[in-house]
Amino acid sequence: MRLFAMLRERAGADHVELELPDGARVRDALAEMEGLAAGMPLVMAVNREYAAGDVPLAPGDELALIPPVSGGRAAAAHARVVDAPLVLDDLVERVRDHRAGAVVTFTGVTREVGRLEYEAYVEMAEERIAGIVADAVETHRLCAAAVEHRVGPVPLSEPSVAVAVSAPHREAAFAGAREIIDRVKAEAPIWKKEVEDDGERWVEGRRP
Repeated sequence: MRLFAMLRERAGADHVELELPDGARVRDALAEMEGLAAGMPLVMAVNREYAAGDVPLAPGDELALIPPVSGGRAAAAHARVVDAPLVLDDLVERVRDHRAGAVVTFTGVTREVGRLEYEAYVEMAEERIAGIVADAVETHRLCAAAVEHRVGPVPLSEPSVAVAVSAPHREAAFAGAREIIDRVKAEAPIWKKEVEDDGERWVEGRRP
């Protein structure tokens, strides 16, 4: 089972092995991890999808324990998680469309702390964000949309996440961008740690 963020630090490893009986379900795996979680609300991801407690587990499943989350470059429904500075102009270029009368961008930047350090379950995060973007494109009839989220250290005032959307009209563009960033923060398995000269702490999140 893969571990991330505060769970990885508690365990001192990025994965643990569980022995579960035949017919085990997600709830059984979660019960085995209660000691590590110490009362933290957790969600299990099975094969990179959030899974309810009654979902059965099978040999070969990829399991990940998801603590509360803190919370691409291409047309339509693309998402990327990168370990380099974000370039908003590149993202805007990806959503240009001759049908668009509006392009809206959003960047979330580090504030009030020396730096933030982001960690992600990258494979699942990219798939989840791509799904969020695809939903927004369909719901708001966007021409295109793209998201990039940075991992690793992000210094003060630098962007950690960037969203760009294009649409025929500004109302749809604003609504689409707002929905994307709100859902990314709520659903993507990404965690952040505040780092100052006198210490560091994981930012309290919520169950996705």
